[in-house]
Amino acid sequence: MKGQRILVVLTVVNVVVLVVTLAAMRPAVAGGVTPVLRGRSLEIVDDQGRVRASLSVLPAGTSAKGDRYPETVLLRLITERGRPSVKISSSEEASGVSLAGPSGTNDTYVILEARGTSSSLKVRNEDGREQIVKP
Repeated sequence: MKGQRILVVLTVVNVVVLVVTLAAMRPAVAGGVTPVLRGRSLEIVDDQGRVRASLSVLPAGTSAKGDRYPETVLLRLITERGRPSVKISSSEEASGVSLAGPSGTNDTYVILEARGTSSSLKVRNEDGREQIVKP
């Protein structure tokens, strides 16, 4: 009999705890809008953890050939095989858009560029045919 009373008391306590927990639950709501997201770069990854898009600020520097390049903001969209097929860049000296062919191609691309006071459009096929348009 004593064991049965303990079970009834524990059941009542559990029911009370359940009711209090359910009464305290509120729907999940975003706390507020953060006005600015700040960082050095942003990467978006797929379900397998591969980077599929990135936005970064690249510091100014000098290439291996000795050419100077300015600080640049670069947005890259990357295929599932790791090929950056869309690039949009901007710096004080130039800005441009590059569209590369699918994985498995080397020389299929389109480049639209504005450098200084001039602009150009370069289109190239995998077979080597190329056309450059300058106004």
